[in-house]
Amino acid sequence: MSPEARVVIHADPKVLAEAVAARLAVRLVDAQAERGEADLVLTGGRIAAAVYQALRDSPARDAVDWSRVNFWWGDERFLPAGHPERNETQARSALLDAIPVDPARVHPMPPSDGPDGADPEAAAARYADVLAAATPGTAALPHFDLVLLGVGEDGHVASVFPEHPVTYETRPVAAVRGSPKPPPVRITLTLPAINTAEEVWLLAAGAEKAAAVRMALAGAGAVQVPAAGVQDVDRVLWLLDRAAAHEVPPRFRSPR
Repeated sequence: MSPEARVVIHADPKVLAEAVAARLAVRLVDAQAERGEADLVLTGGRIAAAVYQALRDSPARDAVDWSRVNFWWGDERFLPAGHPERNETQARSALLDAIPVDPARVHPMPPSDGPDGADPEAAAARYADVLAAATPGTAALPHFDLVLLGVGEDGHVASVFPEHPVTYETRPVAAVRGSPKPPPVRITLTLPAINTAEEVWLLAAGAEKAAAVRMALAGAGAVQVPAAGVQDVDRVLWLLDRAAAHEVPPRFRSPR
């Protein structure tokens, strides 16, 4: 775990979502002030949807120049375009369709009915090419100002699952077959790609996440608890509700 990691705890999922939305608006404004644009990696799940909706409904959203935000995804369910279980569909419904984004800066992962058809390996390679094409020079990845990650009950992040071969991947984007969580086929950024970010925020709400949060903060191995593999990042921030933070040792707790 990065020595810069810290934990911020909010009362309940609603307060957590609103607080993360406010932080997110500030982070994007700061990135744009520094670099002229911002690169944000989106995640999926219930708490992520609540964050996107809170940001959509917040007056703070108007502080961001959305036409200068590049949107990426940390992982995706390999399903047809527009499928309700795709993270892209969730993000568009909760936020992107309501803000003035530049369509050319929105980069969803390929769907199963895209140019590569039902071949997730080819689709993963295509997304790696899209990432590289958006990167100045010879780097393989853009400058990710912020990566948002939900934390699963088993400690997975993106679609990097415990004990799965993808935990050993060194390529920036990988196909996932045999996911323990449906659907079984996915595409994901790998831990090495996530660890290139300037900041990573790990989001968790609910008592069912408490054990995974504790193990990750206690220094479990990345193969066993992939959330623990988020390291070597300038800033790692755990944003939790009280239930998810129930087992967090006091030394990790931080004022808001």
